[in-house]
Amino acid sequence: MTEVSRRKAYATAVQKLLAAQKPARGTAAYSRHVNRPLGRRVAAWGSTVGMTPDQATGLSAVLSGSGIALLATVPPRWWSGLLIGLLLAAGYVMDSVDGQLARLGGGGSVRGEWLDHTVDCFKTLTLHAAVLIGFFRWPPVDSDAVLLIPLGYLVVATATFFGWILMWSLRAAKPTSTVLADPAPESPWRRFLLLPTDYGALCIAFSVWGLPVVFLAVYSFFFIASAGALALALMKWWRELSEWDRARSAQGTVVG
Repeated sequence: MTEVSRRKAYATAVQKLLAAQKPARGTAAYSRHVNRPLGRRVAAWGSTVGMTPDQATGLSAVLSGSGIALLATVPPRWWSGLLIGLLLAAGYVMDSVDGQLARLGGGGSVRGEWLDHTVDCFKTLTLHAAVLIGFFRWPPVDSDAVLLIPLGYLVVATATFFGWILMWSLRAAKPTSTVLADPAPESPWRRFLLLPTDYGALCIAFSVWGLPVVFLAVYSFFFIASAGALALALMKWWRELSEWDRARSAQGTVVG
């Protein structure tokens, strides 16, 4: 492929991806306005050099895994925080790239979807475990109680990930006759209010890992916000599933 043809292919891929983006509703500002656009550009470039969705997922795992490993093995320094933040953010971009490459190819594979979610699961588990190890080795404050923060965050992040995956699976299997009415228009401020629960924003927060007390305050804020968001999500999911059950019961009564 010549340079001219590669540029044309890149531009065409960008336009195709713009027309095939996932719905933005419910997506926080960083993921919506930074990560997805970056992922789109990288995916368009990757398509011109033959990159596959699985390769993008593998690169995402390597980048994120490297940043997570540094949390547990390198003492907090200004440079280590910047490097960790960069690696985690780059890994998150590649996490967007694999799905966008799949859409360019007309749809992904079941194997690729499994790989993507499995890598996400490992990332969710190991990120806060690495913070726990880092806090144990290099305590930001003189109190063992600080270890409860990453431990609690690990529980919240894992429960959130599992709940989201399960709801996604249940919704995909929902009969059309039980689909609920379209939700009300999304508030323009919601994307910004969701920032404390945005994984991409959390990646950037790790840039201050080299300032232990500052990082502890920022990390604790993200933890509290994520715990609150999980509580709200659990109630929302419960109501949604209850309405689905009632709709199925009513349908069964009519048919009977």
